Amino acid sequence: MTIGVVIPAYNAAKHIRRAIDSVLAQRRRPDEIIVADDVSTDDTATIVESYGPGVKLIRQANAGASVARNTAVNAATSEWIAFLDSDDEWLPEKLQVQTELLQRNSQLVWATANFIYCHCGQDRHSQKLDEANGRALLNGRDFFQDYFDAFTKAAAGWTGTMLVKRSVLIEAGLFRPEQLRFNDEDMWWRIAYRYPAIGYTPRPLAIYHMHVPESITKRYEVPASLNQLIANHIKIAGDCGKLEQFRPCAERMLRYWIHQYWFDERIMHIREMTDRFGRVLPRWYKLALRLLTIWPRATSACMPVLSRINKILRLRL
Repeated sequence: MTIGVVIPAYNAAKHIRRAIDSVLAQRRRPDEIIVADDVSTDDTATIVESYGPGVKLIRQANAGASVARNTAVNAATSEWIAFLDSDDEWLPEKLQVQTELLQRNSQLVWATANFIYCHCGQDRHSQKLDEANGRALLNGRDFFQDYFDAFTKAAAGWTGTMLVKRSVLIEAGLFRPEQLRFNDEDMWWRIAYRYPAIGYTPRPLAIYHMHVPESITKRYEVPASLNQLIANHIKIAGDCGKLEQFRPCAERMLRYWIHQYWFDERIMHIREMTDRFGRVLPRWYKLALRLLTIWPRATSACMPVLSRINKILRLRL
């Protein structure tokens, strides 16, 4: 079982040592490490080259995270590919734990894991999913039967916890360059239509650093990319007979971003999403949105209070 690590990078000089060092510190060392530099204008390339031949640097025209990842996947010779963004890091046991899981479950073609959110500027950390809850969801297994079900339960990991067979990435068509943001979700969903079962480790195996400026995966506006993503996959899911499995996944993602838009005062995007994806959202939820957007300024001003009520009463608005 050979593993190649793919790291896309753009102006990552401040963070890329942390990412590469976390890969080199793995108890189960990878067989190759490939950094695809999206024509950074800082010292990213120089830092990567300082690691010597153990870390391969590929420089490409400025084309975004999808092309950078595809370039590295195509250059890899390993059977399995693990992903890590240049501003994030792995915990030392990441590859070892996932390798052992895949060896116990040879039918699986991909695996993911729980992770830690680091709001480092606020000295605050939190797990994506409480570890005990993750174990309960698995019910004694090493994997979920359906990635989309895991996604709705916050148990689908994230790009930095993915370990996927290279042949499966190629079969699914690799990352789509035209999907400027959410290109990783787009990739995982396209794999899930073909191979729904996915390995999962409830113990956190990586750290996702939030709010890093100039991240290669966060340079593009959300609304247009999100609308494109959901619209594409409603069609794809319908064409392959998986719409009912995908619908809760789409609903969860739409509701998350609608909630974010309230705080950004982007009410017009909420109305647009409600109209465009009305089939995905519950009727009571659409009615609530229409009422709340009658007086958008007042609603935005009241959102902190509404959010607190939401948390106390455990509502899902």
